[in-house]
Amino acid sequence: MRIGTPGFVPARLTEAREARRIATKSALARRIGVSPTSVSRWEDESSDQTPDYPTLVRLAGELQVRPEFFLRPTFHSDRPTFLRSLASTLQRDLNFQKAQMHWLQEASYVVGHYVDLPDVDIPDVLEGASYTQLRDDDIEAIALRLRNHWNMGEGPCGDVVSLMERIGIVVAAIPMNTTKLDGLCSWSPVDGRPHVLLATDKMSFPRRQMDAAHELAHAVLHQAVPEEEFQDNLRMIEQQAFRLASAFLMPSSTYPHEVRHASLAMLTSLKERWRVSIKAQIKRLADLDVIPEDHARQLYKLCSAKGWSTGEPLDQHWPVPAPKALHDSLNLIVDNAVRGKADLMSTEFIISESDVELLCGLPRGWFERDGAEVVSLKVREDMIPSRMDGAAEIIPFPDRRPPR
Repeated sequence: MRIGTPGFVPARLTEAREARRIATKSALARRIGVSPTSVSRWEDESSDQTPDYPTLVRLAGELQVRPEFFLRPTFHSDRPTFLRSLASTLQRDLNFQKAQMHWLQEASYVVGHYVDLPDVDIPDVLEGASYTQLRDDDIEAIALRLRNHWNMGEGPCGDVVSLMERIGIVVAAIPMNTTKLDGLCSWSPVDGRPHVLLATDKMSFPRRQMDAAHELAHAVLHQAVPEEEFQDNLRMIEQQAFRLASAFLMPSSTYPHEVRHASLAMLTSLKERWRVSIKAQIKRLADLDVIPEDHARQLYKLCSAKGWSTGEPLDQHWPVPAPKALHDSLNLIVDNAVRGKADLMSTEFIISESDVELLCGLPRGWFERDGAEVVSLKVREDMIPSRMDGAAEIIPFPDRRPPR
């Protein structure tokens, strides 16, 4: 029998600590004035010790969650979470990203109580085959098939995030406070809906397009990847996602035919039309054997010599649209008086207002603002038109032309 608070979920404490980037149990213990051993026991699933209620309240205040947070089951899924750059990323940052993904799935679950999000529309492109059997030609064909399925044509792609939301993927964009985290894709353990979390750090529209297309590729190709295969096949999985993202943004049937000569000037011109980075175009041309590898290396070196490693021409030429589905859904719920803001926070959401605002793309302080009260004008009987048969009366403008 657990000692302390009945129903306390140890994994919730770990999740909240990681969501706040508190790297160690000792660091959390110092913040709330308890021993590191106590926090270790509280996070241990096999331990029978849990914090008493006053300590639970202190934990909730320090970790900026409601006390009920620690009493609800987690949203952990058996499916892998697809994260990029694992080898060079701090474990603290990876844990932060995973925790934020769980919170995004919970927020989406709350919204789904009241609003019907679009049905997931991702065709079965593998048709029973394993992702390990895919060749480059297969991925190129899949990219064209996806464009046809979603009625996109074969020209430059519109906003990929908008497309993802239209086909039923929940998308959020938050700062990761590191340049080594681009995005991640995971599936909700409740409804199996794909969720994508993108980074806003040092963001440009071309980079957002590639990051979003990369996570979309995971949702298309890797839904059935077993957790035990994920680490072993990570390199293959990431290569496939990048190849499909590139083929989706720059289809083989059209894009390479517009490259009259592979120079930086030409690729900059094409970037304005296709809205894909110059480096991504170089890689695409090499993948399609339009240019040899040594030419690609020369172009990469020229990019570096021009200082384009940290920013390319036209990067800030376009605004970066934000995800809208969760933002619009919550406004719809409140504006139609289905639930009030305070009611949502006290009964539905168990994370802080600022967390909900960030994950759902709401302006800071949204929960503190009073909604506009909608009133109807009273129609007086003497103002009702006498003609109610639907016919329109045409009133001519006065003739103000000077007399001849």
